[in-house]
Amino acid sequence: MSTAGPTLYQGFTDTVRRHPDAPALRVAGHELTYAELLDRVERLAGRLVDLHGRPPRVVGLCASRSLAAYVGYLAALRLAATVVPLGPDTPAERIRRTCAHAGVDALIADDAGRRVADEAAGPVGVLHLPDTPEHRWYDVPAERWTQAYAGGPDDVAYTLFTSGSTGTPKGVPVRHRNLTPYLAHCIEAYQVGPGSRLSQTFELTFDPSVFDMFVAWLSGALLVVAAPGDALAPVRYVNDNGITHWFSVPSVVSLARRLRSLRPGSMPGLRWSLFAGEQLTLTQARAWADAAPGSTLENLYGPTELTVTCTRYQLPADPARWPRTSNDTVPIGRIHPHLEGVLLAADGVAGDDGELCVRGSQRFDGYLDPAQNHGRFVDHDGRRTTPVDGPPGPASWYRTGDRVRREDGELVHLGRLDDQVKIHGYRIELGEIESVLRRHPGVHDVVVLALPAGAGEVELHALYTCDTVAEPALAVLVADHLPPYMAPARYHRVEFFPVNANGKVDRRRLAADVGLV
Repeated sequence: MSTAGPTLYQGFTDTVRRHPDAPALRVAGHELTYAELLDRVERLAGRLVDLHGRPPRVVGLCASRSLAAYVGYLAALRLAATVVPLGPDTPAERIRRTCAHAGVDALIADDAGRRVADEAAGPVGVLHLPDTPEHRWYDVPAERWTQAYAGGPDDVAYTLFTSGSTGTPKGVPVRHRNLTPYLAHCIEAYQVGPGSRLSQTFELTFDPSVFDMFVAWLSGALLVVAAPGDALAPVRYVNDNGITHWFSVPSVVSLARRLRSLRPGSMPGLRWSLFAGEQLTLTQARAWADAAPGSTLENLYGPTELTVTCTRYQLPADPARWPRTSNDTVPIGRIHPHLEGVLLAADGVAGDDGELCVRGSQRFDGYLDPAQNHGRFVDHDGRRTTPVDGPPGPASWYRTGDRVRREDGELVHLGRLDDQVKIHGYRIELGEIESVLRRHPGVHDVVVLALPAGAGEVELHALYTCDTVAEPALAVLVADHLPPYMAPARYHRVEFFPVNANGKVDRRRLAADVGLV
């Protein structure tokens, strides 16, 4: 078994020493061995230093599953810098604020991210790495960065920004030491090594991409990056590339079923199938299991703050032994053995139904903005629960905000305790969308609802009161300030918002009044 080193980069270079000629990365028609990938990484690290005048501390990566994205990710780590992935389809104003908040002092952009990176950069230098085959930037001679690697396990490996209810995204710094036990656990659990081929269906702004990259690169496996259209045809992507380990959000299953491309027995070579980011329904799991009969199927769960995933549930090979749950979803299973979890009811008492709280090596140390830690951590000694006032201690529990029930010994995810939802795996605070829509001077108030859209999917609806505001104006406002996955599918103008006995907006009645339920 390969285990992760003290840092991601040390683990990667250890793999290069052991498997220099093994294929490491396949993306957009290019395939690099581990030795070739390391060479590109060290040359790009040198170019970054030339751009910045010294090794940058925090590197923004405005790129989308391109060769530049993956070489750039490793080049930043080579310089012991923190990586901040930035979505190329995110508005420039949001990227500008994110970069300022994270302290980004150098930017890498591919063709997809160049325009927004240039617009958002300000004084930060941008290194543009074109995708065009004739440019072949990765073959252009550049000085290799030869200074000794200076990173350590306490360094922040990456910072991801999740949706925030106040309109301000939350920066989640994850340190190398948070990743080490997790990646070692995954490599062993999923039997990954040379000859394995891992899918890469996630954008780098979504932390399951870290699983794909470094479970592969710390074990000697090949990372096969999905092209944009591959999500529409997962069977073709799996078979054409000999994928052995699949990982995606469950909505891919629903999409493939609607397109009638998920035929029984159509993925015979798949060995492992992993899903996370949304609730996995038993219907979705059945369809995928039929299509990949030789694959072991697992449902995973975990917020960004707990380093990708913190629970797993493996469906039995015999469908007759599959569980029956109260909400027809696959259980999220049990906490990883090197972590601890507890279910806390509203009164702080531990039991079999409540908010899932987790602590251990994967738990982050707190948000980039310490003020956002408020209410997110508790101390629990088995009898009493005490909110943490100030920085969380090593033994403090992170409150996930997810309601979970123990059913037949396994954890079942029942939903959020707040207005946070997941759309295609992205965690979204409805309050952030509402805060953007309220910026329109003609809008009096707004409520965003997340409602079932069939096939296990969720759709966002914005309901608003106003004098005279047309839907297109609100859609433009959202497009200017939020990434596409946070855009409501429909807008509904209403005369007023009904309230309940507590004076709060009655969201259920509101949805019924406009015919959404």
